[in-house]
Amino acid sequence: MLKRMAITALLLGASLCAPIKSEAQELPTPLIKGQLTQGGMVIGQLQDAKKVVFAERELKLSKDGYFVFGFGRDAQTDQQLKWQSQDEQWHQLDFSIAEREYQIDKIEGVASKYVAPPEKVLERIRNDAKLVRQARANNSERTAFLEPVYRPAVGRISGVYGSQRYFNGTPKRPHFGLDIANKTGTPIYAPISGEVVMAHPELYYSGGTVILDHGYGITSTYIHMHKVLVDVGDTVKTGDVIGQIGATGRVTGPHLDWRFNWFNERLDPQLLMIDTLASEVNTNEQ
Repeated sequence: MLKRMAITALLLGASLCAPIKSEAQELPTPLIKGQLTQGGMVIGQLQDAKKVVFAERELKLSKDGYFVFGFGRDAQTDQQLKWQSQDEQWHQLDFSIAEREYQIDKIEGVASKYVAPPEKVLERIRNDAKLVRQARANNSERTAFLEPVYRPAVGRISGVYGSQRYFNGTPKRPHFGLDIANKTGTPIYAPISGEVVMAHPELYYSGGTVILDHGYGITSTYIHMHKVLVDVGDTVKTGDVIGQIGATGRVTGPHLDWRFNWFNERLDPQLLMIDTLASEVNTNEQ
């Protein structure tokens, strides 16, 4: 038997550990907290669940019953979470997420090889994409996703999540990150603890690239680095230096393009970020 409950979602707090960014609403079980909007990440808890399913994926459950999932840029507004309790009963939560409008960014001065790549680099681009997909496919037991997320670098916000981009007048894919512009060599700090699952000095489009695994399918990505200062397998704490801002790959100037992901879904890091520089955070308890 399937037991149903329905809610209409409001925007909720940034994480279990972070300050509430907007008015919170107590929801029915499983007491979801997060950003119920396109690009949002949601953390829930079901201490008596055997299985939790979202978007046809069985979610990993911590020993305390925590789980996490997210919504892509163009996710449907009607969503559904299912779980099986210890008595074998299935339950279903129907809820709605907010639909967003995205700005249009028209960027000029992009090198032509990045707008219309020559045939000789297409195989390299495909291989780069495969490496990134493999890194984002991690479903580790790490539970760093429960931690607060801090600002990874000093600088001006020069680009936002979801914007539709045109390079030299040519329409391209939407932007999936938060851009922080500053001079080349500016330190980039881990905004949350994790394990390095990708550290590449020069991907075609993204240049110097690092991907951190935070567990349960949540990863974060840092691209266009001048220098990559970590290696695959390294464990980093909040505030550790992982690289330097640069202008590598498809860019018009030095900046960090910072992204959050739930497997293949691209999330909005600005919804998660506490606007305190990660290097200023006391990490003695990590």
